[in-house]
Amino acid sequence: MSSIYNKADNDLVIDRINKLTPESKALWGKMTVDQMLKHCKLASDVAFGNQDLKINFLMKLLGKMLKKKVFYGGDMGKNSPTAKEFVITEHLDFETVKQEFIANFSRFSNEGTAAIKTIDHPFWGKMTYEDWDALMWKHTDHHLRQFGV
Repeated sequence: MSSIYNKADNDLVIDRINKLTPESKALWGKMTVDQMLKHCKLASDVAFGNQDLKINFLMKLLGKMLKKKVFYGGDMGKNSPTAKEFVITEHLDFETVKQEFIANFSRFSNEGTAAIKTIDHPFWGKMTYEDWDALMWKHTDHHLRQFGV
């Protein structure tokens, strides 16, 4: 299985990110490519302890119930709901957000599990390093496929 912590696997994801252009169009969903890159950057910021999420009790319960299925089951669903902190409505500079996301994603292979600072995820609950690996891999792959790369 591919891993965010493995340099070769990580580089393959970064190669896919680098195939995106400002003109890349989503195959599904509402986000533009710049919004998706910012969305993914913010999602990875949670792992580093740099992004807070306000999740109500019922959603926390739902996250804990769905975690294994989402992380270790099939593909993430198209048009799945997301935390309000990850909903990007403004348009951003493509190159800036692309480089920010690449810098974040590179941290996983450059620093290994030491990059992970959040063990209790606001939505998913208690997280192992393997859980973070599965979540970040699956989430990033989902959005790169959304934009055809």
